[in-house]
Amino acid sequence: MTTEPDEPAPESGVPWQRLDTRVVWVDTAKTVLSMVPAGVAIAFFGAELSWGTMGPILVATAVGVLGGLADLLRWVKTRYRITDEHVERRTGLLVRQHRSIRRDRIRSVDTSAKFRHRLTGLRVVTVGAGQHSATGESALTLDAVRVEIAERLRQELLYGGPVERTDAAEAEPAPAPRDEQVYARLQRSWVFYNVFSVWAFFMAAGLLWGTYWALRMFGLDLRGFVEGLADWDAVGTGWTVAIAVATVGVIGVVGLAINFFAENWRFVLVRVPGDRGTVLRTSQGLFKTREVNRDDNRLRGVSIDEPLLWRWMGMADTSVIATGLTMMSMTPSAQILPRGPIDVARRVAAQVLGTDRSPLDRPLRQHPLRALRRRVGWALIVTASVTGLLAWLTTLIDAMHDRVWLAGLGLLPITLALAAVAYRSLGHTVADGYLVTRSGAWSRTTSALQSRAVVGVTFRQSLLQRRLRLATVEVTTAAGYGAYQAVDVESAEAVDLADRAVPGLLTEFMAAASAPARDDAAAEPARVQAQP
Repeated sequence: MTTEPDEPAPESGVPWQRLDTRVVWVDTAKTVLSMVPAGVAIAFFGAELSWGTMGPILVATAVGVLGGLADLLRWVKTRYRITDEHVERRTGLLVRQHRSIRRDRIRSVDTSAKFRHRLTGLRVVTVGAGQHSATGESALTLDAVRVEIAERLRQELLYGGPVERTDAAEAEPAPAPRDEQVYARLQRSWVFYNVFSVWAFFMAAGLLWGTYWALRMFGLDLRGFVEGLADWDAVGTGWTVAIAVATVGVIGVVGLAINFFAENWRFVLVRVPGDRGTVLRTSQGLFKTREVNRDDNRLRGVSIDEPLLWRWMGMADTSVIATGLTMMSMTPSAQILPRGPIDVARRVAAQVLGTDRSPLDRPLRQHPLRALRRRVGWALIVTASVTGLLAWLTTLIDAMHDRVWLAGLGLLPITLALAAVAYRSLGHTVADGYLVTRSGAWSRTTSALQSRAVVGVTFRQSLLQRRLRLATVEVTTAAGYGAYQAVDVESAEAVDLADRAVPGLLTEFMAAASAPARDDAAAEPARVQAQP
């Protein structure tokens, strides 16, 4: 049995509850439906039950059946209860797990629903307590409860107050908060910021592979159909490859567009008042709905990412910096906007921070040109390393051309260009109680962090930085990535930057460092005057 560290489950007279019984029927239907394609192919199309013709569909069927049985077993062995102080869940067959979270540690209560859950009026409730997925921690999930129970749990656990324990049939949804402030809604034009990606080719590859095996199972030959569309030998290899790449690209773009609207349908970003302050809420989804609530009391800043290859489009990703929402995990809880235009991201950032002018819009202080020299040095080192590696491989592999190492020199313009881009991305400032930092080559990240959220400051200098009189100022915080850096600032200005970013944090250390110097300066005139 495992429990939350330092969170022993309290003795309580509150009875344990099961997940909703509708889960059983959903899992049964899932198991049956996973066997339908194979059954139809065998019964009506005379498909042979062999690995060569039905391999993928048999794998999908097995996965569906096993998944349905696992979900059914999870329902049988899962219990949960909500007390005045804790949220508890017990689950597991061979390895019993007991998870307990104190209610005052709850950071977020999110609800989501796949298409099968929506059809049966169920929701998945995820209770977050500042866990870090990258370290193996996970949120407490109740999969699944009825819609009215999920709404009641979200309201009570997020806004505070005891949970009223009534029968599921008698439970009524809590009243919706008033005076909501809507900051953003889905715009159809945002789809263009999400389809121009290398993932379009991966999307197309998956769609074509699945279509090929599905048609083959029903006796249709997709390959033969494509070969019969034209005389490809007459078209030529070059045009054939060009047509294939263009076709695959179009299929991938269409797939990404459909996926974008399915994930972000009816997206809305809204600030909702509650009993303990306000909550920043996003809701979205067509087949699978998702609602994420972020307590504004834990909001510490905003971050905007601008990918290099799509920066010409004004593309940006917008996330909040908040305690309990780590950006290192794979969950999108920190992201408050779909990928979209930079002007919308900056406007929403100002509204989220509650300022007339966003700190992210303030002019940033440029870093010294010596920072560019450092990046140029790294560009030369990378180019020389690749060139040396190719030259070494030519001595080992006889089939390689003697001058293939010259390809390494072709990287030099690219690495130098990246060095220039990385230098132009550097910047920092302190404005309106926020430390604003910007850096990055492939993805330029601009972050505004509240000064009151900083818990420590670290100054770092590598050997090369020391020779160039540069330093990196890193502030640590309990939110977001946990640390934010102003890279390669003037070493003489590093302490001043940290002092302006976090007023009072370094005062004691600065006074202690300057005290001996003042004492020596005061003692020197007295010594000199005492001499004859």
